[in-house]
Amino acid sequence: MGKSIWGRTTLIAVLTAASIILVLPSLTDSLPVAWKEKSPKIHLGLDLQGGVFLRLAVEIDKAIENTTLRYADDARAILREKGIPVLAMAKNGIDGFSLTLPPGDFADRAMKGLKEGVGTVDYTLGSVTSSGATIQARMTPGEVQAIRANAVTQGVETIRNRIDQFGVREPQIVAEGEDRIVVQLPGVKDQQRAIELVGKTALLEFKLVDEGASVEEAIKGNLREEDQLLYLKNVEPQTGRATKTPIVVRKRAVLTGDTIKTARVNFQSQQGGAYVSLSFDNRGARIFDRVTAENVKRRLAIVLDDTVYSAPVIQERISGGEAQITGSFTPEEASDLAIVLRAGSLPAPVKIIQNVSVGPSLGRDSIQKGIRAAFIGGFLVIGFMLVYYRFAGLVADVALVFNILFLLAGMSALEATLTLPGIAGIILAIGMAVDSNVLIFERIREELRSKKTVRASIDAGYEKAFWTVIDSHVTTLITAMILFQFGTGPIKGFAVTLSMGVAINLFTALVCTKVVFDYLNARRPMQTLSI
Repeated sequence: MGKSIWGRTTLIAVLTAASIILVLPSLTDSLPVAWKEKSPKIHLGLDLQGGVFLRLAVEIDKAIENTTLRYADDARAILREKGIPVLAMAKNGIDGFSLTLPPGDFADRAMKGLKEGVGTVDYTLGSVTSSGATIQARMTPGEVQAIRANAVTQGVETIRNRIDQFGVREPQIVAEGEDRIVVQLPGVKDQQRAIELVGKTALLEFKLVDEGASVEEAIKGNLREEDQLLYLKNVEPQTGRATKTPIVVRKRAVLTGDTIKTARVNFQSQQGGAYVSLSFDNRGARIFDRVTAENVKRRLAIVLDDTVYSAPVIQERISGGEAQITGSFTPEEASDLAIVLRAGSLPAPVKIIQNVSVGPSLGRDSIQKGIRAAFIGGFLVIGFMLVYYRFAGLVADVALVFNILFLLAGMSALEATLTLPGIAGIILAIGMAVDSNVLIFERIREELRSKKTVRASIDAGYEKAFWTVIDSHVTTLITAMILFQFGTGPIKGFAVTLSMGVAINLFTALVCTKVVFDYLNARRPMQTLSI
């Protein structure tokens, strides 16, 4: 027996053993613990194992407005550094604002200082009277368009970072249209926690408490322009009951969460409650150092999405860029808060417009129907090959078994996610698996009719059908790659199984079946072939 046959037989045997080792953890739980834990597995998608499906609407206008307010704060900071007072700041639409200056020679100096800054805002000098001057500011059209274009993209990346840290296996987070985001979280059972994690804007701000303001008057709506009324969240450790206390803070944040470098969960040694420790980057550390130095004995409110979690008194200057957020958190709440702070705030608020919890019963039903369809399709294909091609059809059917085994092993090795369209891809691969052998067997029949020997007919059949088989598989593979590149979650699942099936088909059709015929001819030249 030739070395070529032994080499191919050994390769098939090794691949078969490796495939069985890879596939078993995905098919049964009755395996040693070490084997199950260390082995990769096929994961089930949302449509098969259940989970959470969310469709989010991105409030892009709010993103533009938030950016405008940040530019307004930057403008006030630039003027403050140059010793130019600002009497008032007012919004002018979602992409503009105005600054009111006192009388004097401040207007020209202010315009010069502002135009030296960021070039994404156009400043023009408005009215100049004896009572003061007004500077009009508006974001450039290019900046507004960039915010619109990036709001959804940045939202997708931020949510993906949060979900990755949350530990969901194979989530699907994709943009849909101009202002939609679709989120699929397979296997997630705590629907409300997932919604809060995904939908939380996570805008962290540090704001000074206005100690001189009257809370009673603020509740009635009598607020100074630079103040806002928020609520301090308190949770009683014994009962877990949450209460909210009104508190008046300054509108302008002295520091925001975009300067956070790390956020982690810690536990208080005495009370045992969880809290979140923050560390700022160099810029944030400098600002925090200056703010705490200038406001000793004043309260600093820590605000997340317009809710005050704590408002401690600044006892002394805090250097080193470290801070804490306390608020009677449970470990899960503190963990989720640390996740969203590390991942960053969403560029714009999102509104949940569709919220579907997919139950596991739907998944079980889909799996059962998919497996039933696969068995029926496989049985019909196997039966056809046996009836029409006899012994050669049996060889093709054995190769089909190897094909399915190698395909499942490949999905296990890649830890691919199996979806309902993915099952459809496997069923299609079953049909394609024998299609190549049909081409080869028809060539062999033609050679046998021309009175060639069985061995010569087999060799000629494989040789002449080789490029036809290659061409048909390459065109299918190109289609699968396009589906994977431009398709969304379920379509990608179909493309993965189809492309893997195509690649494995080439091996089983051209190598596995050929080695059987070569082995039989090597033992004793075949005089006839049942085909």
